[in-house]
Amino acid sequence: MAFQPKSDFLSVMIERGYVADCTDYEALDAALVKGIVPAYIGYDATAASLHVGHLLNIMMLRWLQKTGHKPITLMGGGTTKVGDPSFRSEERPLLTPERIDENIAGMKQVFSRYLSYGEAGNGALMLNNAEWLDNLNYLEFLRDIGRHFSVNRMLSFESVKSRLDREQSLSFLEFNYMILQAYDFLELNRRYGCLLQMGGSDQWGNIINGIDLTRRVIDKEIYGLTSPLLTTSDGRKMGKSAGGAVWLNAQMLSPYEFWQFWRNTTDADVARFLKLYTELPVAECERLGALAGSEINGAKIILANEVTTLLHGAEAAAAAEATAREVFEKGGIGDDLPTLALETGEVGEGITLAQLVVRSGLAKSGKDAKRLIAEGGLRVNDAAESDAGRMFAPADLAEPVKLTAGRKRHALVVLN
Repeated sequence: MAFQPKSDFLSVMIERGYVADCTDYEALDAALVKGIVPAYIGYDATAASLHVGHLLNIMMLRWLQKTGHKPITLMGGGTTKVGDPSFRSEERPLLTPERIDENIAGMKQVFSRYLSYGEAGNGALMLNNAEWLDNLNYLEFLRDIGRHFSVNRMLSFESVKSRLDREQSLSFLEFNYMILQAYDFLELNRRYGCLLQMGGSDQWGNIINGIDLTRRVIDKEIYGLTSPLLTTSDGRKMGKSAGGAVWLNAQMLSPYEFWQFWRNTTDADVARFLKLYTELPVAECERLGALAGSEINGAKIILANEVTTLLHGAEAAAAAEATAREVFEKGGIGDDLPTLALETGEVGEGITLAQLVVRSGLAKSGKDAKRLIAEGGLRVNDAAESDAGRMFAPADLAEPVKLTAGRKRHALVVLN
């Protein structure tokens, strides 16, 4: 990139690989040098936890604060009632207000690990767009805000165009989403002087709408910065594992499983992930990523420890590493493995191995479990097992049973 930033924040963003695009590099850089820049990322409350796919943008907010600026985490209490259609093939299921509030409470747990909240100086702010969206007067909103949007232009955005090109329905409800998100940026600028919206590159059209609307309504210059949509070197979407989404809340994914996700990083991704998801110096990230052979495994352990420490704390990271060492090096059970606790009534006279594999989260369905076992991918207490119908009676579960899928995914089954 020819542009050479003067601000610490943009320097970090560009050097570590966070930037896909920016609406005006030089003007944003000048604002960052001039004083504290409030910047926001929005999070719709579609689940009870954020997942690893959100982590890159959370790290952007963390670096924003570390370089002296003010992060705003905007909870989508209002926009979640509509649902972002960007690059989706179908409409999101609509959630009740009570479920949205429950999801927001779950999501909030993560942010305090990465950001320092407070009104003064560059303390982070936690806001909810329901504050200004829930009580909008529809006719006034159409007259004052809707008149600034061209339907022709909205139809040209790739996030909408891709849906229509596939002849998949786009409801009027969803079509309103981009107007509401643009209005968020306008309101955040009015109320909190917010100058920057960040998000994944799939949010580019929505961000541009907010910038245009703010310029038209109150004649203020604001900016947008997007991050790349990450895939792993083998083409998988970042944040997905064989067991599903990699959640950030410990109640939905144990610190050990989170640690293991990063330990399983492919060799080609180590340097890039160290730059994006840890605070190690860039030169050290590159040195670790360049290691070869068995030495790269040490770099993966450093990656797993650094990322887990940020989210769950140093003790959780150390416990996860100790458990992994016991499991992999000594063949032991490990105290911190994901555990399926069964009641005697659930087992009855017996429960099949395939059922245990599904219940423990090592497979998504009975069909997947049977395929895994048939292909020789499952071990029971470190012994290969090929019978998906093998029955486990209560007596067989008197001692913990360790299930291993592939080489790196483990779970314990215990009977209470």
